[in-house]
Amino acid sequence: MLDYKLIEALALVSQGGGFDKAAHAMNITQSAVSQRVKLLEEQMGQILVARTSPPRLTSAGRYLLKHYLQVKRLEDDLLGEMALQSDNRYTPIAVALNADSLATWFLAAIQSFVKENGVLLDIRVDDQEQTHQLLKDGDAVGCISTKDQPLQGCRLDYLGQMNYHMYASPEFAKKWFPSGLTIADACSAPAIIFNRKDALHNKLFQLVFGQVPDSIPANYVPSSEKFVNFIEMGLGYGMLPRQQSEPFTRDGRLVDLAPDHNIPVKLYWHCWNLKSKLLVNFSRQLILGAIALLDE
Repeated sequence: MLDYKLIEALALVSQGGGFDKAAHAMNITQSAVSQRVKLLEEQMGQILVARTSPPRLTSAGRYLLKHYLQVKRLEDDLLGEMALQSDNRYTPIAVALNADSLATWFLAAIQSFVKENGVLLDIRVDDQEQTHQLLKDGDAVGCISTKDQPLQGCRLDYLGQMNYHMYASPEFAKKWFPSGLTIADACSAPAIIFNRKDALHNKLFQLVFGQVPDSIPANYVPSSEKFVNFIEMGLGYGMLPRQQSEPFTRDGRLVDLAPDHNIPVKLYWHCWNLKSKLLVNFSRQLILGAIALLDE
């Protein structure tokens, strides 16, 4: 039988980023936290935490953490069903999603559910091609991802797609792309790119021209809200989804550099395949909201 007090210490070391923060959260000494983790490692017969700075879970530690969070999710559901939760108790749900979803449609899709069910959201943001790793590692109970195959022990639902176009301010387009979008001009025009994982620019160039520029002068702006502001202010050109660009194109603040082309990004909801009423209902609300807000 697993000792969940020991596993709780492991979880808090991972989530808090250190033994001292775990000690503060558990209201015990740092030495007591270390002893609990060491005892758990002895019981499991393997190292669960690499003593780096900050501490990092090993593959065995991540697997155990995922199990603990799944059990905790079911326990929270049980307490709700038995009406043991007080009026001021909330239930946390950790979800991983891409920044553009968070900035555009996600909150509108689930806000009524969160208000009506006493849910506290623990949102983890990463690239839409990377969020599934947070689910796999047990850091989230569900994720929005571009992966179209379910992870082991998880269910998968299609949400819809976000269509990305390449935009610039009219002044920027006139200065840097006087003859329209070309590979040659793209090699000198400053771009706005979310982060170094973001490949949407090159995907559009490949679609339009069958090749990508040798290099792109890039501003990296890892904020969806500020991303569009950078483009609007004429600091570069960038890729935006329809949901975010519409207000700016409607009044002429942005122009589409390749109006006949876009990069569709299909989004899927992955979540643990648990008999958790809260998780099932949250998933249902998210899917219904996505159908209304995303492109088909």
